[in-house]
Amino acid sequence: MAKKAPAEDAGDALLAIGHPKTYGAGVPGVVRALAMSTAQMGVARTVLTLARVNQREGFDCPGCAWPDPSHRHLAEFCENGAKAVAEEATLRRVTRDFFAEHSVADLATRSDHWLGQRGRLTEPMLLREGGTHYEPIAWDAAFDLIAESLQALDDPDEAIFYTSGRTSNEAAFAYQLFVRAFGTNNLPDCSNMCHESSGAALGHTLGIGKGTVTLTDVENSDLVIIAGQNPGTNHPRMLSSLEKVKANGGRIIAVNPLIEAGLKGFRNPQTVKGVLLGGVELTDDYVQIRLNGDLAFFAGLNKLLIDADALDHPFIAEHTSGYDEARAHLEGLDWADLERASGLTRADFERVAEQVRAASSIVVCWAMGLTQHKNSVPTIREIVNFLLLRGNVGRPGAGACPVRGHSNVQGDRTVGINERPPQAFLDSLQARFGFEPPREHGADVVEAIRRMRDGRCGVFLAVGGNFVRATPDTEVTERAMRNVGLTVHVSTKLNGSHAVTGRRALILPTLGRTERDQTGGREQFVTVEDSMGMVHASRGRLDPASGELRSEVDIVCTLAERTLGEAHGIDWAAMRGDYAAIRSHIEAVVPGFDDFERKVTDPQGFALPNGPRDSRTFNTRTGKARFTVNELEIVEVPDGHLLLQTIRSHDQFNTTIYGMDDVYRGITAGRRVVFIHPDDRARAGFADGDIVDLVSTWTGPDGVEERRAIGFRLVDYQTARGCVASYFPETNLLVPLDSVADESGTPTSKSVVVRLEPTDGSPVGVR
Repeated sequence: MAKKAPAEDAGDALLAIGHPKTYGAGVPGVVRALAMSTAQMGVARTVLTLARVNQREGFDCPGCAWPDPSHRHLAEFCENGAKAVAEEATLRRVTRDFFAEHSVADLATRSDHWLGQRGRLTEPMLLREGGTHYEPIAWDAAFDLIAESLQALDDPDEAIFYTSGRTSNEAAFAYQLFVRAFGTNNLPDCSNMCHESSGAALGHTLGIGKGTVTLTDVENSDLVIIAGQNPGTNHPRMLSSLEKVKANGGRIIAVNPLIEAGLKGFRNPQTVKGVLLGGVELTDDYVQIRLNGDLAFFAGLNKLLIDADALDHPFIAEHTSGYDEARAHLEGLDWADLERASGLTRADFERVAEQVRAASSIVVCWAMGLTQHKNSVPTIREIVNFLLLRGNVGRPGAGACPVRGHSNVQGDRTVGINERPPQAFLDSLQARFGFEPPREHGADVVEAIRRMRDGRCGVFLAVGGNFVRATPDTEVTERAMRNVGLTVHVSTKLNGSHAVTGRRALILPTLGRTERDQTGGREQFVTVEDSMGMVHASRGRLDPASGELRSEVDIVCTLAERTLGEAHGIDWAAMRGDYAAIRSHIEAVVPGFDDFERKVTDPQGFALPNGPRDSRTFNTRTGKARFTVNELEIVEVPDGHLLLQTIRSHDQFNTTIYGMDDVYRGITAGRRVVFIHPDDRARAGFADGDIVDLVSTWTGPDGVEERRAIGFRLVDYQTARGCVASYFPETNLLVPLDSVADESGTPTSKSVVVRLEPTDGSPVGVR
């Protein structure tokens, strides 16, 4: 398999390589944010809109899920948050004239950056079977088409209902209710591709599939370990919290194969120190680990803690189970294996362990650098072992902190977007609405692609997201999508998935987070849950980009009404007309939302209950926090091969490409690059700047499979030896569909075995 670059990106002709930065944010970040904002929104709209981001009477940033502080700045947003808001609040519009000018085949040659820059969608569009162009369609006709297509299926399981993490709690709850009333649990979502491994590991060991810390815990911790996470690009507002860690006397240890600017230093543009005095150094110790070496890293630390008897024995005795088995396993680990798996030396382990022993409270933060490996679930269970050994769960300044990405991805899961719903949730749903919901597990993202590929899906409906670009094995996914009878995307902007269609396709334009929602003739608000379990309201303030836009709640409830009619007696009209009706249902079905409507009026929001954090109670099989035995696995890389991780650029959030630069890593005007250690590059016989193809190799049930991504420029970089990195979605095609994490099913995008081959001399990306 080989993949060409989009036409306008072919060659990355303007690509330039400079020097990586040594700090995150600073005045240049403000300048970049304002430049993009004013280009998209104009000066007056920029001031009006950014002043309301993450404010108590404003709207929640459509970007990441980092929590809001108690005391908020006037400018409570980061550079990438400003970019996300600018693209949503843009003055640019995509009208029917645009679709008349550009065929679907033409759109398929365009990059997601180009598509996203066209502006906001303005009216429903239909691609007819055999058609070449999208054309306008009335809302009623669009709803009827979807409803009739769903009703015509032989089995509800022939439909796939995808959800993005930006969907509000209200829209997500209504969506899952509709899907289950329709008769399926096929509710894949973006969690399947990011933190599913965290949920599986934490649910097993701590009894809750979420983190166990508050923002106050992080900022007042003695030691924060950041593993497999790049906050400077992916969660920039976290840098302010890390600055507070340092101000409060805490230490920070970074564990990452790449040297990242946002882990080295922070120049806070809202302080004199950040603007004039060079900011603050964040990381006290930078552990440059081998890709997939994190299980070995934490297992080695645990082995040293046990050997030194640096343990909280009363906590272990009272609150945990399985300690003796875990201890025996850790004591039996061989240091040579730990060093080979991690790429570290025994001295590295000893140095970090000394800092751990000196810390009275520890928080471990992680993101997709840990969750997208075959052994991700055991790795995160080993982190829990690490926290349990010294009692770092359920007390101030300590705990597990999986840092979620999209703004409400955690909230969506809380209110029922789950292809494997807990039986207790289904029981509550049945008690509230009087119908028997399906009990069999539905399809996650990977299984959904398999079903589409195999002709077992007649309708695919996505509320938000960019499914084709977010998923692995791009060519397989694209063929699978084209095998579906009807594909539907509820979207604010164009993206690559709109150009990869079923035999018929619909684009339904929806309100953005920034826009005023007057559904039902009243001003509505929605709620979201941040990365640490705080729920708060979000109110859009801008006029909608078009009079044709409908809210996600409106779209979901109207579609449910058209499809199900009066089945089960669910009053969809009441939920559409007043979102408080949905919140009353959430209160009745989901634990922790009691008195929901009153609590959400608190400007600070409210915290959902968290047993491990609040009371050291653990809803596990043993009733205690569970130590586990996690076998050490080493990814074997054949001679002449390297281990690839897919990463974001700084001008990117998930699959949304804001621009073609990655200023922190020194990249300008291009994306088809491979970051490589100079020794590995020289050993492979290449020069810095050479153009290569990336060829992934994976042994599947039918033998060795190869996938090829064409035309990437080698860039010398400070990365761990044997490890390379390149941007997604350009390299998603190298990730085999069936290469997934054990237990969670998450694609293994952070440990792809590749080799480098000279390109054939064609322009980059063209073959």
